[in-house]
Amino acid sequence: MIALTPRRPSGKRPALLRLPTLLPALLISLLLATPAAASCPLESNADLTAIKGVGEVVNEVSALPVGREVIADGVVTGAFLGRDRLDGFYLQQATERGPVGLFVYLPRPTPEMAAQILPGSHLQLHARIGEHRGRPQLQRVEEIAVCGRDRLPEPQALSWPLDAATLEAHEELLVTFPQPLTVTGNHELARYGSLTLAGERLFRPTNTPETPQERATLQLDDGSYRAMPSPIPYLNDEGTRRVGSRVEGLTGVLTHAFDAHRLHPTQAPAFTDANPRPDALPAPGERLRVATFNVENYFTTLGRRGAANAEELERQRAKLAAAVAGLNADILALVEVENDPAALADLVEQLGERTGVRYRAVGGRADRGSDAIKLALIYRPDRVEAVSELYADNQRTHHRPPLAAFFRDRRGGAPFGVVTAHFKSKTGCPSRGDIDQGQGCWNERRLAQARAMSAFLERLAAAEGHQRLLLIGDLNAYGAEDPIRALTEAGLVDLLARELPPERRYSYVFRGESGYLDHALASPDLAAAVAAVRPWPINADEPDFLGYDGPESAAPHFRPDPFRSSDHDPIVVDLTPEAMR
Repeated sequence: MIALTPRRPSGKRPALLRLPTLLPALLISLLLATPAAASCPLESNADLTAIKGVGEVVNEVSALPVGREVIADGVVTGAFLGRDRLDGFYLQQATERGPVGLFVYLPRPTPEMAAQILPGSHLQLHARIGEHRGRPQLQRVEEIAVCGRDRLPEPQALSWPLDAATLEAHEELLVTFPQPLTVTGNHELARYGSLTLAGERLFRPTNTPETPQERATLQLDDGSYRAMPSPIPYLNDEGTRRVGSRVEGLTGVLTHAFDAHRLHPTQAPAFTDANPRPDALPAPGERLRVATFNVENYFTTLGRRGAANAEELERQRAKLAAAVAGLNADILALVEVENDPAALADLVEQLGERTGVRYRAVGGRADRGSDAIKLALIYRPDRVEAVSELYADNQRTHHRPPLAAFFRDRRGGAPFGVVTAHFKSKTGCPSRGDIDQGQGCWNERRLAQARAMSAFLERLAAAEGHQRLLLIGDLNAYGAEDPIRALTEAGLVDLLARELPPERRYSYVFRGESGYLDHALASPDLAAAVAAVRPWPINADEPDFLGYDGPESAAPHFRPDPFRSSDHDPIVVDLTPEAMR
């Protein structure tokens, strides 16, 4: 909601502005006055160009001062009345310099006024010049007269992307984007009713740097600045709006607010589900399937980091079980489980009861560290056997010790090792030292962890007498960042980079940029046995309000399905046992 001036006491209707009080302003603004439309009751004394200070050169014309009383007219291009919307409407006027638009702040209009504010209506206003967040507008509207109807201007067709000068020149104007735009971010959909659009899905520059992108974005807003809109806008019949969706022929009023250019639509956006929800993965059959899954803080201690209450925990369990059922994994590397034996035992039990598939946690006395969350390896004893207890790497650079275990297909074959890790995240940046220098903060720490991981893999290979190793987990580094380069330079094969085109290499979306923080890297000996590798895109593309801890406005859309069971997509690797040697 836009609020500019103290509201008048309720119950007192403001007095109508009388013409004599405007005579001084008329004399002062005579040179700026525009001819009134023949059907307007009075001559307007200020056009929108003068109110905004628009000229051929920036600051060529000084804007009229805030607080001045004016008579101004223009055509309504977008009406967003009411506290749940923008508390006002947009006017547009044809001038010698071209079309000019302006926002009119009108909280609590009388029914008579509201009935006059229709798109296409040519209105004349008695109002005062105001300002909100440094932008001029009209406010304190005392009187409205209708000069004509059905005069909605044609929206100006624009081609995305636009340079800064073109965007500024079209602010507060009715525009249309004929070409399709892509939803590249949906994080603020439930919070503020907005989607981030771009020409195509945007990727983190350090994910696949060989693919340069035009990075300009536009916020598709919902005609409101209020938080937590209800109902949540722009959802499809499944109650979602995934990253990768397309919208074509977008038409509305372009403006700039909250550090971004935004479009408030005047016509319902036409979406295409260009990135539909995926089906469950096919069963691995004769292959063995290893997967990593960040379970987004599975805590049975309520109110700590995961579920805040029993209801949220039940939703989390239902979604995680649906996701695990769809994965069909024989070995599952879990990330972000509460560092309490009871939490892992509970999760394994819940998965068994809800999916009918019995998993078993690899045992042993490996040190899990003191962090609030830990890693875990669970497996299906009917499909594979664990031929070792847990190994842990307790080097001090790891605050969450990596874990490893060795397995063999029940039908026979060579053993192989699965190693899982959760490197230091990019959050909680320090003010000095390991700061963000293009790869997120704590990159030096993650690089040290990668080097420690290489040494750990060497020790594992020496202990077990072979080098059939798979490193799979959340390394909190994108595909072309230093930690991943260190691991590949040490001899590991980046399976996602080897098997997938750049546009499919993602497991996470952050601030409208996609990339893969979750990895599958294999030793050359094991890489030869990899039959398939893929993310299962059930989470990162989905708006986060669909998760177990979504807001109250999202309650009608919650389903016990795998979608947004976490903020990370699981990564799946299928192995051909007979190829191991």
